[in-house]
Amino acid sequence: MNIVITGSLGNIGKPLTQELVQKGHKVTVISRKAEKKDEIEALGAGAAIGNIQDVDFLAATFRGADAVYLMESWEGIGSIFDKDVDFVAAFSNIGNNYKQAVEASGVKRIVHLSSIGAHTDKGTGSLFLHNRVENILQQLPGDVAIKFIRPVSFYTNIFRYMETIRKQGAIIQSYGGDQKEPWVSPLDIAAVVAAEMEKPFNGRTVHYVASEEVSPNEIAAIIGSAIGKPDLKWLVIPGEQMLEGMLEAGMNEWIAGGFVEMQAAQGSGSLYDDYYQNRPAMGKVKLADFAKEFALIYLQ
Repeated sequence: MNIVITGSLGNIGKPLTQELVQKGHKVTVISRKAEKKDEIEALGAGAAIGNIQDVDFLAATFRGADAVYLMESWEGIGSIFDKDVDFVAAFSNIGNNYKQAVEASGVKRIVHLSSIGAHTDKGTGSLFLHNRVENILQQLPGDVAIKFIRPVSFYTNIFRYMETIRKQGAIIQSYGGDQKEPWVSPLDIAAVVAAEMEKPFNGRTVHYVASEEVSPNEIAAIIGSAIGKPDLKWLVIPGEQMLEGMLEAGMNEWIAGGFVEMQAAQGSGSLYDDYYQNRPAMGKVKLADFAKEFALIYLQ
């Protein structure tokens, strides 16, 4: 198959490219950075250097593809500490660019990297962005088949806890406890996307991706053990306090408020309503595996 991948060589894009190339597919990777060209080609893929804000570039790159992998990269949109960025408008613009490029190119098979929470436009905080893009892509003609891939929380998000572990000796969030929730490795996401590329496409389908279901307290125990802090705790503070701290740090107000609202949905479990009705088979990479990666960086 001739497959085009957006998102360059990120945590998902690189292993996805490697797997598709190994399976014998012709792969083109879109990146906005010219310096990525050699790295992309070293994997056996072709490089298309350009900007996803350029609909003509996207359409030309998609033309002739058997399938296209679409994802919304935060890179190039602006920093979460930029108070002037309208993230809803930015993501909507990317979604519309993709829609126009798909229509212009004639490609009929799409795999879209969405997110947990995209099933609703209410109560999920900043995850609303993914609901918005899904709805834009749903406006494509009916003969365009789309597989919406909805991964849960990435293990790599746990790197964000490193600062409070170092400075305050704890993971500090606005939810916690013993209620299990799903987490996922980018490697398992790449494996699911690669597999879905080779399966039949039919209409519009949703595929959740998860690697393991663990509770906040279990995360603290596993990460703590890996870094030599077996007593590491996951502490819960009020959402208002979390919001105040993020705003004081200069975070964009919409992003900060959305983060707190998302964590409230995690704490109540409402974020996972649709996930539990469509629970996937768990992936191969477990939190204990990621904890080793976390420890290597933490202990440097």
